[in-house]
Amino acid sequence: MALLPTYITLGAGPTVLMLHDADGGHLTFAPQVERLASAGYRAVAWDMPGYGFSAPIEPYTFKGLAQSCLALVAALQCGPVTLVGHGLGAMLAAEVAWRQPALVRRLVLCAGGPGLDAQATQDWITPRWQALQAADGGQSMELLAQALVPRFIGSGALPEGVRLAGHALAQVYPATYRRALELLALFDRDAAAFRRLAMPTLLLGGAMDPCTPPAALQALAQVLPDARHQSLAHVGHWPQLEDPDGFDAALLDFLAEQRQLH
Repeated sequence: MALLPTYITLGAGPTVLMLHDADGGHLTFAPQVERLASAGYRAVAWDMPGYGFSAPIEPYTFKGLAQSCLALVAALQCGPVTLVGHGLGAMLAAEVAWRQPALVRRLVLCAGGPGLDAQATQDWITPRWQALQAADGGQSMELLAQALVPRFIGSGALPEGVRLAGHALAQVYPATYRRALELLALFDRDAAAFRRLAMPTLLLGGAMDPCTPPAALQALAQVLPDARHQSLAHVGHWPQLEDPDGFDAALLDFLAEQRQLH
Protein backbone atom coordinates (compact mmCIF):
# COMPACT_ATOMS: atom_id res chain seq x y z
CA MET A 1 0.00 0.00 0.00
CA ALA A 2 1.30 3.45 -0.89
CA LEU A 3 2.35 5.73 1.92
CA LEU A 4 -0.11 8.45 2.87
CA PRO A 5 1.01 11.97 2.03
CA THR A 6 2.15 14.03 4.99
CA TYR A 7 0.04 16.88 6.30
CA ILE A 8 -0.47 19.30 9.15
CA THR A 9 -3.75 19.65 11.00
CA LEU A 10 -5.21 21.89 13.68
CA GLY A 11 -8.61 22.34 15.26
CA ALA A 12 -11.83 20.34 15.41
CA GLY A 13 -15.04 20.54 13.42
CA PRO A 14 -15.94 20.19 9.73
CA THR A 15 -12.80 19.35 7.75
CA VAL A 16 -11.29 21.86 5.33
CA LEU A 17 -8.50 20.25 3.28
CA MET A 18 -6.11 22.65 1.55
CA LEU A 19 -4.20 21.64 -1.59
CA HIS A 20 -1.22 23.81 -2.48
CA ASP A 21 0.11 24.98 -5.83
CA ALA A 22 3.15 23.74 -7.74
CA ASP A 23 5.05 26.70 -6.26
CA GLY A 24 5.13 25.50 -2.65
CA GLY A 25 4.01 23.04 0.01
CA HIS A 26 1.70 23.19 3.01
CA LEU A 27 3.35 26.40 4.23
CA THR A 28 1.47 28.39 1.60
CA PHE A 29 -1.68 27.80 3.66
CA ALA A 30 -0.07 28.38 7.08
CA PRO A 31 -2.17 31.48 7.94
CA GLN A 32 -5.39 29.67 7.01
CA VAL A 33 -4.67 26.60 9.15
CA GLU A 34 -4.57 28.75 12.27
CA ARG A 35 -7.51 30.96 11.31
CA LEU A 36 -9.79 28.08 10.34
CA ALA A 37 -8.98 26.18 13.52
CA SER A 38 -9.85 29.21 15.64
CA ALA A 39 -13.16 29.51 13.78
CA GLY A 40 -14.31 25.98 14.60
CA TYR A 41 -13.01 23.95 11.68
CA ARG A 42 -10.58 21.07 11.37
CA ALA A 43 -7.93 22.58 9.11
CA VAL A 44 -5.70 20.22 7.12
CA ALA A 45 -2.94 21.25 4.70
CA TRP A 46 -1.11 18.48 2.89
CA ASP A 47 2.19 18.20 1.11
CA MET A 48 1.40 16.89 -2.36
CA PRO A 49 3.32 13.71 -3.32
CA GLY A 50 6.92 14.70 -4.00
CA TYR A 51 6.70 17.79 -1.76
CA GLY A 52 8.01 18.03 1.79
CA PHE A 53 8.14 14.56 3.33
CA SER A 54 5.43 13.10 1.07
CA ALA A 55 6.72 10.24 -1.03
CA PRO A 56 6.60 10.81 -4.81
CA ILE A 57 4.25 8.73 -6.93
CA GLU A 58 4.59 6.98 -10.28
CA PRO A 59 3.17 7.86 -12.69
CA TYR A 60 2.88 11.54 -11.74
CA THR A 61 -0.62 12.26 -13.07
CA PHE A 62 -3.79 14.03 -11.99
CA LYS A 63 -5.34 10.59 -11.49
CA GLY A 64 -2.50 9.51 -9.19
CA LEU A 65 -2.57 12.75 -7.21
CA ALA A 66 -6.36 12.53 -6.87
CA GLN A 67 -6.03 8.98 -5.55
CA SER A 68 -3.47 10.18 -2.98
CA CYS A 69 -5.83 12.94 -1.90
CA LEU A 70 -8.75 10.54 -1.59
CA ALA A 71 -6.61 8.15 0.45
CA LEU A 72 -5.90 11.01 2.85
CA VAL A 73 -9.61 11.88 3.08
CA ALA A 74 -10.34 8.24 3.92
CA ALA A 75 -7.60 8.17 6.55
CA LEU A 76 -8.92 11.36 8.15
CA GLN A 77 -12.32 9.66 8.56
CA CYS A 78 -14.03 13.00 8.15
CA GLY A 79 -16.88 12.40 5.71
CA PRO A 80 -17.48 14.97 2.96
CA VAL A 81 -14.84 17.69 3.05
CA THR A 82 -14.38 21.20 1.78
CA LEU A 83 -11.47 21.27 -0.67
CA VAL A 84 -9.52 24.52 -1.01
CA GLY A 85 -7.13 24.37 -3.96
CA HIS A 86 -4.57 26.94 -5.05
CA GLY A 87 -3.18 26.95 -8.60
CA LEU A 88 -2.33 23.37 -9.51
CA GLY A 89 -4.13 22.44 -6.29
CA ALA A 90 -7.32 23.99 -7.70
CA MET A 91 -7.07 21.74 -10.74
CA LEU A 92 -6.53 18.78 -8.44
CA ALA A 93 -9.45 19.75 -6.18
CA ALA A 94 -11.71 19.74 -9.24
CA GLU A 95 -10.28 16.38 -10.33
CA VAL A 96 -11.04 14.87 -6.92
CA ALA A 97 -14.58 16.26 -7.08
CA TRP A 98 -15.14 14.68 -10.49
CA ARG A 99 -13.92 11.30 -9.29
CA GLN A 100 -15.72 11.21 -5.93
CA PRO A 101 -18.36 13.96 -5.77
CA ALA A 102 -19.98 12.41 -2.70
CA LEU A 103 -16.81 13.10 -0.71
CA VAL A 104 -16.59 16.80 -1.60
CA ARG A 105 -19.12 19.04 0.14
CA ARG A 106 -17.76 22.34 -1.24
CA LEU A 107 -15.00 23.65 -3.47
CA VAL A 108 -12.87 26.76 -3.16
CA LEU A 109 -10.74 27.28 -6.27
CA CYS A 110 -8.09 29.90 -5.55
CA ALA A 111 -6.03 31.42 -8.38
CA GLY A 112 -6.74 28.16 -10.16
CA GLY A 113 -5.98 26.94 -13.64
CA PRO A 114 -9.34 25.42 -14.60
CA GLY A 115 -10.93 27.39 -17.40
CA LEU A 116 -7.72 28.93 -18.72
CA ASP A 117 -7.18 28.85 -22.46
CA ALA A 118 -4.01 27.47 -24.01
CA GLN A 119 -2.29 30.85 -24.29
CA ALA A 120 -3.02 31.78 -20.70
CA THR A 121 -1.67 28.42 -19.57
CA GLN A 122 1.56 29.04 -21.46
CA ASP A 123 1.83 32.53 -19.97
CA TRP A 124 1.60 30.87 -16.57
CA ILE A 125 4.06 28.06 -17.20
CA THR A 126 6.73 29.65 -19.42
CA PRO A 127 8.30 31.97 -16.80
CA ARG A 128 8.50 29.03 -14.40
CA TRP A 129 10.24 26.86 -17.00
CA GLN A 130 12.71 29.65 -17.68
CA ALA A 131 13.45 30.06 -14.00
CA LEU A 132 13.84 26.31 -13.56
CA GLN A 133 16.27 26.12 -16.48
CA ALA A 134 18.32 28.82 -14.80
CA ALA A 135 18.25 26.75 -11.62
CA ASP A 136 19.45 23.75 -13.62
CA GLY A 137 22.33 25.94 -14.72
CA GLY A 138 23.57 26.13 -11.16
CA GLN A 139 21.16 28.49 -9.44
CA SER A 140 19.32 27.25 -6.37
CA MET A 141 15.56 27.05 -5.91
CA GLU A 142 15.98 29.95 -3.49
CA LEU A 143 17.31 32.13 -6.30
CA LEU A 144 14.51 30.84 -8.54
CA ALA A 145 12.00 31.97 -5.91
CA GLN A 146 13.64 35.38 -5.64
CA ALA A 147 13.31 35.82 -9.40
CA LEU A 148 9.82 34.40 -9.79
CA VAL A 149 7.71 35.55 -6.84
CA PRO A 150 8.05 39.33 -7.43
CA ARG A 151 6.72 38.87 -10.96
CA PHE A 152 3.40 37.48 -9.78
CA ILE A 153 2.45 39.47 -6.68
CA GLY A 154 0.12 42.46 -6.48
CA SER A 155 0.90 46.03 -5.51
CA GLY A 156 -0.78 45.60 -2.12
CA ALA A 157 0.88 42.33 -1.12
CA LEU A 158 1.70 41.89 2.55
CA PRO A 159 5.53 41.75 2.78
CA GLU A 160 5.44 38.88 5.28
CA GLY A 161 3.22 36.91 2.92
CA VAL A 162 5.55 37.52 0.00
CA ARG A 163 8.48 36.26 2.06
CA LEU A 164 6.55 33.12 3.00
CA ALA A 165 5.63 32.48 -0.65
CA GLY A 166 9.31 32.74 -1.58
CA HIS A 167 10.39 30.53 1.31
CA ALA A 168 7.85 27.83 0.38
CA LEU A 169 8.96 27.83 -3.26
CA ALA A 170 12.60 27.62 -2.22
CA GLN A 171 11.82 24.36 -0.38
CA VAL A 172 10.48 22.59 -3.48
CA TYR A 173 12.66 19.86 -4.96
CA PRO A 174 13.73 20.80 -8.51
CA ALA A 175 12.78 17.39 -9.91
CA THR A 176 9.31 17.63 -8.36
CA TYR A 177 8.88 21.18 -9.64
CA ARG A 178 9.70 20.03 -13.15
CA ARG A 179 7.09 17.28 -13.01
CA ALA A 180 4.46 19.62 -11.57
CA LEU A 181 5.04 22.11 -14.39
CA GLU A 182 4.72 19.32 -16.94
CA LEU A 183 1.45 18.30 -15.31
CA LEU A 184 0.04 21.84 -15.45
CA ALA A 185 0.11 21.73 -19.23
CA LEU A 186 -1.81 18.43 -19.33
CA PHE A 187 -4.99 19.53 -17.58
CA ASP A 188 -7.67 18.86 -20.20
CA ARG A 189 -11.07 19.00 -18.52
CA ASP A 190 -13.52 21.00 -20.63
CA ALA A 191 -16.59 23.11 -19.87
CA ALA A 192 -18.87 20.08 -20.05
CA ALA A 193 -16.89 18.46 -17.24
CA PHE A 194 -17.19 21.57 -15.06
CA ARG A 195 -20.97 21.58 -15.55
CA ARG A 196 -21.04 18.26 -13.68
CA LEU A 197 -19.58 19.82 -10.51
CA ALA A 198 -22.79 20.58 -8.66
CA MET A 199 -21.38 21.37 -5.21
CA PRO A 200 -21.27 25.01 -4.02
CA THR A 201 -18.06 26.60 -5.30
CA LEU A 202 -16.21 29.82 -4.50
CA LEU A 203 -13.76 31.12 -7.09
CA LEU A 204 -11.35 33.36 -5.25
CA GLY A 205 -8.43 35.18 -6.83
CA GLY A 206 -6.32 38.30 -6.94
CA ALA A 207 -7.32 41.22 -9.13
CA MET A 208 -3.68 41.56 -10.23
CA ASP A 209 -2.93 37.89 -10.79
CA PRO A 210 -1.29 37.54 -14.23
CA CYS A 211 -1.52 33.74 -14.03
CA THR A 212 -5.26 33.52 -13.43
CA PRO A 213 -6.85 36.89 -14.21
CA PRO A 214 -10.29 37.72 -12.81
CA ALA A 215 -11.88 37.32 -16.25
CA ALA A 216 -10.85 33.64 -16.34
CA LEU A 217 -12.37 32.90 -12.94
CA GLN A 218 -15.49 34.89 -13.78
CA ALA A 219 -15.92 32.89 -16.98
CA LEU A 220 -15.58 29.66 -15.02
CA ALA A 221 -18.20 30.87 -12.53
CA GLN A 222 -20.64 31.14 -15.43
CA VAL A 223 -20.04 27.49 -16.35
CA LEU A 224 -20.29 25.91 -12.90
CA PRO A 225 -23.85 25.16 -11.71
CA ASP A 226 -23.48 26.72 -8.23
CA ALA A 227 -20.54 29.13 -8.15
CA ARG A 228 -19.62 32.68 -7.42
CA HIS A 229 -16.47 34.67 -8.05
CA GLN A 230 -14.73 37.07 -5.70
CA SER A 231 -11.67 39.13 -6.54
CA LEU A 232 -9.29 40.63 -3.96
CA ALA A 233 -7.98 44.09 -4.90
CA HIS A 234 -4.25 44.79 -5.26
CA VAL A 235 -3.44 41.08 -4.90
CA GLY A 236 -1.57 38.74 -7.25
CA HIS A 237 -1.13 34.98 -7.49
CA TRP A 238 -0.90 34.20 -3.74
CA PRO A 239 -4.09 35.81 -2.37
CA GLN A 240 -4.05 33.68 0.78
CA LEU A 241 -0.59 35.04 1.65
CA GLU A 242 -0.70 38.50 0.10
CA ASP A 243 -4.00 39.42 1.77
CA PRO A 244 -4.69 36.77 4.40
CA ASP A 245 -7.32 38.88 6.17
CA GLY A 246 -9.30 39.44 2.98
CA PHE A 247 -8.88 35.85 1.86
CA ASP A 248 -9.87 34.41 5.23
CA ALA A 249 -12.93 36.67 5.47
CA ALA A 250 -14.17 35.53 2.05
CA LEU A 251 -13.46 31.88 2.86
CA LEU A 252 -15.11 31.96 6.28
CA ASP A 253 -18.17 33.76 4.95
CA PHE A 254 -18.57 31.06 2.30
CA LEU A 255 -18.10 28.26 4.81
CA ALA A 256 -20.49 29.78 7.35
CA GLU A 257 -23.15 30.35 4.70
CA GLN A 258 -22.96 26.74 3.57
CA ARG A 259 -22.79 25.46 7.16
CA GLN A 260 -26.13 27.09 7.91
CA LEU A 261 -27.71 25.21 5.00
CA HIS A 262 -26.86 21.81 6.50
